[in-house]
Amino acid sequence: MGAEIRITPESVLTKTTSHRWYLAGILLLTLLVAYIDRVNVSVLVADPKFLVEMGIKGNPVAMGMLMSAFLFAYGIGNVLLSPLGDILGPRKAMCLSLVLWSVALCIGGLATSFAMMITARVVLGLGEALHWPMQSKYVKAWFPPTERGKANSFWLFGLFSAPAIAMPMFTWVIKSQGWRPSFFILAATGVLPLLLLWFFTGDHPRDVKYVNQRESDYIEAGLKAEREAEAKSGNSSVSASIKVFIRDYRFWLLTVFYACNASVWWGSLAWLPSYLKVSRGFSWAQMGGWASLPYVLATICVVIFGWVTDKVGRRAPFCAVSMLLAAVFLYLGAHAPNNMAAALYISLGIASLGINQPAGWSLLQQIVPSNAIGAGAGMMNGLGNGAAAFAPIVIGWLIGMTGSYVGGLMYLVCLASVGCLVTLILAIQKY
Repeated sequence: MGAEIRITPESVLTKTTSHRWYLAGILLLTLLVAYIDRVNVSVLVADPKFLVEMGIKGNPVAMGMLMSAFLFAYGIGNVLLSPLGDILGPRKAMCLSLVLWSVALCIGGLATSFAMMITARVVLGLGEALHWPMQSKYVKAWFPPTERGKANSFWLFGLFSAPAIAMPMFTWVIKSQGWRPSFFILAATGVLPLLLLWFFTGDHPRDVKYVNQRESDYIEAGLKAEREAEAKSGNSSVSASIKVFIRDYRFWLLTVFYACNASVWWGSLAWLPSYLKVSRGFSWAQMGGWASLPYVLATICVVIFGWVTDKVGRRAPFCAVSMLLAAVFLYLGAHAPNNMAAALYISLGIASLGINQPAGWSLLQQIVPSNAIGAGAGMMNGLGNGAAAFAPIVIGWLIGMTGSYVGGLMYLVCLASVGCLVTLILAIQKY
């Protein structure tokens, strides 16, 4: 049942509760599980037994399709399903998403062919498509603008810590137990966030019994000015608000940046374990450690820069610097003659993406009206990840054409450079 319990005078006696930060922790756990679910195939493409059973050994384009199929479905689902999230509300929508992606993981564990595995990846993409925009919708409803950088960094911690956990974990599970158990383990991990979301969160703070009147008033006071500004713009309906951000060039610059950022993220994530093991000759144990390093460093960046962006009050410069650093370090990694140096440079390049995550989502929440944030986040995330779906395939094609990973890394360098340029426009305009 829901958590719609009215606040009583007894609940308002003394100090202000801080349940919004417990909510941020639940969002963190949910995203952590979601991203661990997504990345197991990154390790699987380095497992010869899995490749043989799926009939794709020696076919880098098909290997790339395992990630790209997910991303195509995820991108389309974000655009088409996120308005459903605005209708259902974030709590129901996110719980539905968790159920769908658990079913997809069970299909993956039972797969006996490449076609069945692709089907599992598509279902996973559609299931998780409804989830991501709701994270942003929760933050918009539960946190005043002055706290959103920290709130976004809190749940985005899961974005980078998930691969840091998943890479060595899956390396061990696949090597010792085989690849099928990895899917069933993942399906089981979805139960805890599902229960926490259903029983301990609500679409609004006032819907939850753990939020007292003082905390509710504090949040409401912070949101009041934002709502008044939106009311003055005349965007009373969701459709009117959607039209406003669709016509806003800032939204489209942010979307191009996000597409470049997502392409670098997914392209590197899909191929990093294989690159380290096949191209650089690392052992299974070494590969697991080096593959997790970029995401450990990125996690630290997310935490630090979520706080810094709130202090500075501007977001776009952090996005631009992040993409510039990614381009520079990935370029150095592509051309480093030493294996350890290459792994370190690539780790720093991927870690640099952690700088822009709190800033980018805070920018979106600044630009898009409250009543259309689900649609706005879904559109940006959907288009961005839809474009990023080409990255694993393009990298696989370049590997097949050249017999080297250098071309794929340079493709990511170019995308990072474009992301830097478009956010420089917003930085110049003092966003």
